[in-house]
Amino acid sequence: QLQASGGGLVQAGGSLRLSCAASGRTVSSYGMGWFRQAPGKQRELVAAISSGGYTDYADSVKGRFTMSRDNAKDTVYLQMNRLKPDDTAVYFCVARRVGSVIYNYWGQGTLVTVSS
Repeated sequence: QLQASGGGLVQAGGSLRLSCAASGRTVSSYGMGWFRQAPGKQRELVAAISSGGYTDYADSVKGRFTMSRDNAKDTVYLQMNRLKPDDTAVYFCVARRVGSVIYNYWGQGTLVTVSS
């Protein structure tokens, strides 16, 4: 089970940190990621971290978002800085088995709203 938290309302230019706690799962054994879904837009994978710790980001968030992992807590984080109104979306924590490219495990979403 993936439990995401940390969403909320923030002004443009502000910061938020999302957390995703994995129960029954060792995050270091999975590829983890954050998708977002905004109204009228395609779902977008904004950040990912491999089991080996390699991170990758969508161009739209590169340089502003940082994904990290705390293996001891089986938790992943998404630090979001310099937020823009276009970052407004429901953010989902996801996981995939090593060797798979499909994120089969999804948590409930957490809403991030960035006001201008």
